[in-house]
Amino acid sequence: MRIVLAPDKFKGCLSARDVCEAMSAGIREVDRSITIDSCPMADGGEGTVEALVAATGGRTVTRRVTGPLPSMKVDSPIGILGDGQTAVIEMASASGLHLLKPNQYDPTRTTTYGTGELLLAAAELGVKRIILGIGGSATVDGGIGAAQAWGARFILKTGQSYSSGDRRLTGGDLKHLLRFDWPMPSSDDGRRLLSDVPSYASNPMPQYDPMLDTRGIEFVVACDVGNPLFGRDGAAAIFGPQKGATSEQVKELDDGLRHLAEKLLRTPLADAPGAGAAGGLGFGMMAFFGATLRPGAAIVMEATKLRDRLIGADLCLTGEGKLDAQSLAGKTAVSVAQLCKELNVPCIALAGALSPGHERAHEEGLTAAFPICDAPMTLDESMRNAATLITTTTARLLRTFTARVTRPG
Repeated sequence: MRIVLAPDKFKGCLSARDVCEAMSAGIREVDRSITIDSCPMADGGEGTVEALVAATGGRTVTRRVTGPLPSMKVDSPIGILGDGQTAVIEMASASGLHLLKPNQYDPTRTTTYGTGELLLAAAELGVKRIILGIGGSATVDGGIGAAQAWGARFILKTGQSYSSGDRRLTGGDLKHLLRFDWPMPSSDDGRRLLSDVPSYASNPMPQYDPMLDTRGIEFVVACDVGNPLFGRDGAAAIFGPQKGATSEQVKELDDGLRHLAEKLLRTPLADAPGAGAAGGLGFGMMAFFGATLRPGAAIVMEATKLRDRLIGADLCLTGEGKLDAQSLAGKTAVSVAQLCKELNVPCIALAGALSPGHERAHEEGLTAAFPICDAPMTLDESMRNAATLITTTTARLLRTFTARVTRPG
């Protein structure tokens, strides 16, 4: 019997690799002859670097970059995959909300500049492709910080000009943006100004060239939300409050994101699914870097060759901290279940909690779902004992899965 383990992290307590180890312990408790293929997963957020590096036999390097606040410095990892040509970065490691204390939450003061520094550092390592996971951000700056770190120059209404090495631009600067320029060898002076860019208003979804010199690097953004850049469902309205924005700041940031798209003549891109991810960094990566946005779980499954590993498997175990209706929006457990359904492999999920709406995952291919808590307990208790609970639950479900009814002669 062969079982593939493809869980995501249990946020706040166990990495995806830890979950695989806990599941493996439960399987060995039942039958040590079972072949176990551990394939830690992620959906573009925290754990993506670790999952992809582990799956491809890669390596990790660390760079010191600007944090979510312009005055902060943080150490952030860059994963180099086993092919030596692909780098993977988590924007949250440089510009994440978890790096701030609650009294520091304020997306008018935060920046993606450090994420841009990470992109630049990866480019300097000689890679040809960069995968950027954009979950967990503290920012709503539309990606201007990242573009600034790469060398873009922004001119504000005050007449002040900012490029790399200058004051880090934040979400609060969006409404003051007057002009943006970037290297374009076709212009007389080596630069091309905003006013020279043709309008693409007649094409609802144009294929834009990157606005920056991307050095021939392909940028792929792992994104698990489909929000537009601005408006009722945009980056500021939906995600701003959880990053500390007041109602007044939400309006200011929303207006600023709209202003950015208009000034860059990239308004059609603002409606692209995922443009509003990470405070508009999804839009910024498309506009400035010519990036492609893809579901994060799909990128990880492709990089780990999960499809090949599932072929012929007798069972797949997946899981995440909470399985609910939102899990259907590109989260790991349901994405794995969909692939298993296609390959006719039974797929069972373990979760810290099963919330209303998780039943819909069965329609997507999930065979069954089990909560790991086997008795009444607090959240702190369940998180503290998560590894043991996963091991126990895995053993219990495997005994059920492998049960055989012996009919009398």
